Amino acid sequence: MTADVWLPIPPDEIDGLPEGPDYRFWNGEEDFPADPADCAFYVVPYMKPSPLCVRPMGRMSNVRVVQTLSAGIDHVEPGLGQLPGGVRLCNARGVHEASTGELTLALILASLRGIPDFVRAQDRGEWLGGFRPALADKNVLIVGYGSIGEAIEDRLVPFEVARVARVARSERTTARGPVHPLTDLPKLLPEADVVILSTPLTEATRGLAGADFLSRMKDGALLVNVARGPVVDTKALLAELETGRITAALDVTDPEPLAREHPLWRAPGVLISPHVGGPTSAFLPRAKRLLVDQLNRYVNREPLRNVILTTGASTD
Repeated sequence: MTADVWLPIPPDEIDGLPEGPDYRFWNGEEDFPADPADCAFYVVPYMKPSPLCVRPMGRMSNVRVVQTLSAGIDHVEPGLGQLPGGVRLCNARGVHEASTGELTLALILASLRGIPDFVRAQDRGEWLGGFRPALADKNVLIVGYGSIGEAIEDRLVPFEVARVARVARSERTTARGPVHPLTDLPKLLPEADVVILSTPLTEATRGLAGADFLSRMKDGALLVNVARGPVVDTKALLAELETGRITAALDVTDPEPLAREHPLWRAPGVLISPHVGGPTSAFLPRAKRLLVDQLNRYVNREPLRNVILTTGASTD
């Protein structure tokens, strides 16, 4: 198998790549490393804007696999219609769980325990005491219970939370307990002290945390978004934050990045991190392991992991 494989990581830095393909390094530079028509396996550059990621896709007439290095696929969806039929789109399940799980807990703890206030007080040389809420004994609701949602719950367990409720697109049962469908949100939201959004961005989840969703959250509850910015209606969130009724910790926002003058920066009770759930030291070794595994499967004509969809296939 001699067709090109485009990688956003230099191939000589990835041990274990199978022999056969011609590996081309491309991480979003203006010039392509070769003719896109010769690319059979396209690994999408990581943390690059959507227009850049989809730019070569319209010319990839012989591509068979598109592999993202993110859990979400919304940044490549605009280019899927340009691909030939039968192309498998795979995501990076297994790469970001550790990093995103860590950041989720960091945002929760920082928000509840008032870490931003302590940092500002340190800058002023002020000893700022006081009583703060703990994560222990809280009811937590995870909206989006895929592999990242599971990783978040793994990290919640040692903190002695009272209860974890889980919500996903479809109802099911896990070893830890039931997973509720999205239709159960109205009865689950009023019970949660912490609401974590870790769902993919789809038509069903765009604007999911809108005015009705937010109004059902209990007084004093914390909203944590490590999903995608448009899962939350920013205008509705700002309205709730301005009342002081709820607080928020956001790794993703809509729009993104936030302009300097955007009111979300100055809204009361909000902690913002600049979309850093995935890019940590844990990313590269896991991304390399995924690529080695996927490419060995591809070369050996074995089933690929993490196939989200196949272009031209019926969705019925």
